[in-house]
Amino acid sequence: MGLVTLTDISVNFFERGLLQGVGLQVETGERIGLVGPNGSGKTTLLRIITGEMTPDSGEVKISKGLRLGYLPQDIKEADSGRLLRSILHSIERREAFEARLKKAEADLNKTRNRDRQTAIGEEISELHQEIALLDDMFPPHHAEKILLGLGFTCRDFDRPIAELSGGWKMRAVLAQLLYQRPDLLLLDEPTNHLDLPSVRWLEDFLRAFTGALILVSHDRDFLNRQVGRILSFEPEGLRSYPGNYDAYVQAREAEIEALEAKAKKQEQKIKDARKFIERFQAKSSKARQAQSKIKLVQKMALVETRQTETRIRFAFPEVMRSGREVATLTGIGKQFGDNILYDHVDLTILRGERIAVVGPNGCGKTTLLRLIAGEMVPDQGVISLGHKVNIAYFAQHHTDLLNPNHTVLEEVYRMVPDASLSFVRSVCGAFLFSGNDVDKSIQVLSGGERARVSLAKLLVAPGNFMLMDEPTNHLDINSSEMLIKALSQYNGTLLFVSHNQYFVNRLATKILDIADTSVHEYPGNLDEYYAHLAEVASPSSAPGPGKGGQEGVHTGETDRSPRGKPPDRKKERQQRAKRRQKIHNLLNPIQNELREMEDRITRLEDRQKAVEKRLADPKVFEDKEISVPLLTEYKETRGQIQDLLSKWEDGQKRLESAKTALEAEG
Repeated sequence: MGLVTLTDISVNFFERGLLQGVGLQVETGERIGLVGPNGSGKTTLLRIITGEMTPDSGEVKISKGLRLGYLPQDIKEADSGRLLRSILHSIERREAFEARLKKAEADLNKTRNRDRQTAIGEEISELHQEIALLDDMFPPHHAEKILLGLGFTCRDFDRPIAELSGGWKMRAVLAQLLYQRPDLLLLDEPTNHLDLPSVRWLEDFLRAFTGALILVSHDRDFLNRQVGRILSFEPEGLRSYPGNYDAYVQAREAEIEALEAKAKKQEQKIKDARKFIERFQAKSSKARQAQSKIKLVQKMALVETRQTETRIRFAFPEVMRSGREVATLTGIGKQFGDNILYDHVDLTILRGERIAVVGPNGCGKTTLLRLIAGEMVPDQGVISLGHKVNIAYFAQHHTDLLNPNHTVLEEVYRMVPDASLSFVRSVCGAFLFSGNDVDKSIQVLSGGERARVSLAKLLVAPGNFMLMDEPTNHLDINSSEMLIKALSQYNGTLLFVSHNQYFVNRLATKILDIADTSVHEYPGNLDEYYAHLAEVASPSSAPGPGKGGQEGVHTGETDRSPRGKPPDRKKERQQRAKRRQKIHNLLNPIQNELREMEDRITRLEDRQKAVEKRLADPKVFEDKEISVPLLTEYKETRGQIQDLLSKWEDGQKRLESAKTALEAEG
C-alpha cells in the first residue's frame, strides 16, 4: 500500500457533485501537482487526505505512522509564543523533554540523598539521550536557516507570533512544516504570501526535500520545476498524467485532438449509415442491409469528446496614446517611523514599458504603486505624470476597494455609467459571471470571484498606465495565463508586482529591484535578472554565451559602439578583472569568517555529543564531583553553540548586504 490510497471518493455540496468516484494513490517520495479550475475540488481533496473532511462515500486509507504536513491557503489560527521557539517545539516531545530536564537538573542541585541523586541522574541521562536524538534529527540551526530563507530576520526570532500579520503567520506555519520534514507534504498555494526571493529559496528547499509532495500552485514555472506527475480535475473527472505541467498540457491537447478526430470520424460513419437507411429501408432488396445498418448505429458506443470547460476570456481594448514619459519620480523619500523605504529615488517610466517591481516583503513595492497612484504622498520629492496619462490601479487587497453591498453588475457598471447594460453584462460574462450570477452580492463572493470582479472593472476602464499589485492571487493557472495573454497585447504601460515567476517572465521588459532605500533597474525579464544576480554571486564566472545575458548588460556597452567601432576587449577584460578583485576583497573575509564559525560549531557539537555519551551512564551520577562538572560543561557548550549560531546568522546578513551593495553598483 502507498502512503495514501483514496478509493471511489465522492463529495456533494448543495446538491452539486464536487467529487465523484475519485481514486488516488500516493507513493513514497512521489511529487504530484494538483491542478484544475477554482472550485473544482483541489482544496477539498487535500482536506480529505488530512482527515479534516470526511467524504460522503468512498474509502480513505492512510499508511500507519505517516507523518503528514498540510499548509492551507488561509491560516485561521497560528501557534502562540515566540517565533523560533514555536518552530523548535513543533517537533513533538521536544518541549516536554526540555521542561522535564530543567526540573530534573534543579532537583539534582537540591537533593543530598545519594539514592535520589542516582535516580535523578538516570532520568537526566535518558532525557539527554532523547533530546540528543531529536537534535540530531531536527537540528535547531535548521529552524533558523528556514526562517531566514522565508524572509524573517534574526531580530524576528524572539517576536511573539501574535504580533505578525496574516502573511507572516502563514510563513511561520510553513517554516514549521518544512522543519518537521513530514513523509507527505501538502502545499496549497504556498507562494501566495511570499516575495520572489523567498519563492526562489523555497524552490531550492523543496528540490532537496525527499518526502512525498502534493502541490497546488498557479505559478507554472514553480510547478514545472517541482513535480513529476499531474493530477488534473477535468470535466470527465480526476485524471493523472506523467511529467510536469508542460508535459500535461501537451498530453491533454493531444488527447483532445485524438478524441475529436475519433468523434468526427464516428459522426460521419453514423451520417452515412442513416443516409443508407433512409434511402433503402423501403426497398425489399436492400431491407436486410438497412436493418443491419440500424442495428449497427444502435450498438455503436458514442465517443465522448471533452466537455467545454468554462474559462475567462477577455482582451483589453485599445487605450489612448500617452506622452513618451509616463511617470517621473524625482528625489522621492518615504518612511514609516524609523523604517526608511526610499531615500532620494529618481525614476522615469516610459510609454509601452512592462515593468516588474521585485524585492523582499516590506521593502516598499506596494508603497511605490500607491505613491504613483496618488493614494499616498511622498515625504519628499515630486511625482509627475506625463501627457494624457490615465491610471488604472489593481490593488493587492482589491477586496478593500469593492463595495460589499453592490452586486457584481453594479460594481462593474459604476466604472462605465454611460455604457449599456448589455455591454457590462458581456464583460461580466467574460469573467464567468453569467445569468443570475451578476446579481450576486460582492460580500458573498469567494476570493477568486472577487479577483475576477476587480479584473472586470479594469477591462471596462483600463487606462493607459496600469498599476497591478499581485493580480494572479486567487486565480488558477488557466486564468493567470489568460491574463498574461491579455496584458501582452495591451498597448498601454504596465507597472506590476507579482511573486508568480511565470507571470513576471512572460511579461516584464524591465525589473525594478528595491533594496537599501533605492530602486535599481535591470533590463529584460526575470531570467535575465536572475542571471545577473548569479554572475555577481560568482565572481569567477565571466559573462558569455549561454549564461543568460550579454556583456553589455553588465558593462554598459553593446557589441558595437555608437560610431560602429568594436569595443576595447582588453579594457573590458581589465574592468572585469578589477571588479572580480573588488568582489573578492569584499566578500572573501566574510565568507572565511563564516567557514571558521561553522568549523567551531562542528567541533563544539562533537564535544557536546561526547559529554552526552558520558552523561548517559547512570554510574556518573553516583559521584557529584564528576557529574556536576559534566553538566556544567554541557550547559556551557550548548550556550557557546547558540552564541556562535547567532554570530553566524549576523555574518550571513552582512554577506547578503555586501552582495546587494555590489549588485547596486552593477
